[in-house]
Amino acid sequence: MGRLCQTEDLTDIQQEILKTVRQFVDAKIIPVAQELEHADEYPTEIIEGLKELGIFGLTIPEEFGGLGESLLTYALVVEEIARGWMSVSGVINTHFIVAYLLMNHGTEEQKQKYLPKMATGEVRGAFSMSEPSLGSDVSAVSTKATKQEDGSYSITGQKMWLTNGGTSTLVALLTKTDEGADSVYKNMTTFLVEKEPGFGETAQGVTVPGKLEKMGYKGVETTELVLEGHQISADQILGGEPGKGFFQMMDGVEVGRVNVAARACGLAWRGFELGIAYAQQRKTFGKVIADHQAVLFRLAEMATKVETAHTMMVRAARLKDTGTRMDVEAGMAKMLASEYANEVVEDSFRIHGGYGYSKEYEIERLMREVKFMLIGEGTSDIQKMIIGRSLLKDYKLKG
Repeated sequence: MGRLCQTEDLTDIQQEILKTVRQFVDAKIIPVAQELEHADEYPTEIIEGLKELGIFGLTIPEEFGGLGESLLTYALVVEEIARGWMSVSGVINTHFIVAYLLMNHGTEEQKQKYLPKMATGEVRGAFSMSEPSLGSDVSAVSTKATKQEDGSYSITGQKMWLTNGGTSTLVALLTKTDEGADSVYKNMTTFLVEKEPGFGETAQGVTVPGKLEKMGYKGVETTELVLEGHQISADQILGGEPGKGFFQMMDGVEVGRVNVAARACGLAWRGFELGIAYAQQRKTFGKVIADHQAVLFRLAEMATKVETAHTMMVRAARLKDTGTRMDVEAGMAKMLASEYANEVVEDSFRIHGGYGYSKEYEIERLMREVKFMLIGEGTSDIQKMIIGRSLLKDYKLKG
């Protein structure tokens, strides 16, 4: 496997988990990723294998049937999986965020109801904030939950970009509610919406129209979600109290950004692997191209970027595990990892020359997949705004 992305100070259990996942990726994901991606086919057998490994319950506490591992362990597992096929890491990403929200914000009844089944993968989670006219401005959420006379709610609106929109059975859904607060951010509520897997009307008043066509990130389904007067009990409010939705979702986004950083690290790692392997096989002017200084320098820069992104991602995950607020560190890790992944994969593409443009070569798939890292969980420009505003607070001039 080489020297890249080795993490020090891991426990024996963490090392064993990563070793097992890496073996699974090499044996079960990489050999079939090209075929499944080109066919835009859902990786059913791979997902079943991950269920057997306990990955769906990796961070869920043991009392609920999970493995009780840290965000760091999860991020390193995601990095390994994304190295094999980024789409597979997407399948477990939103599931993990929903489990995290339940663990940290759910009522005891909600935890008991959902976490044991989420740990086995029987219940699959999806995370929904985005809407057709909503990008990074979460305050513009228009999906409305209206309180009824009996205390229940009626939800109407349209959501966008749901990963696992078809296969999920539990959606953490951000809505507008009128709590009478003076801030729009205190008039949002997260509901736990249950539905059946599949497309069409998957619950009363809940419709998943179908898969959205994408340039990459194939295999995993990305969908819209349309709600028309969906009736839901107040018991399905995350945490049991309305008006907390924005803050709950932002907590989830922090871990989501660590996840995207980890996925970007996995893509960069695989891009480097493909580039350095091809550079030792392809010959020009009587010698392998790895012996040409231009290619050698490119490989050195690629490896350095892979390691740097990995280090930033690990730091952000460790901070989150301590309970420290780390929106800046998560933003830095996500921005750096996604930008570096894009650069590393493109450099590998350049090393492949004309063959990199062929669908027969894996690097062509990575070129399409890595672009999603630049926008998922907030663009680099959004991360820069978060980082910059925090820096101005920390380094505010006196007097």
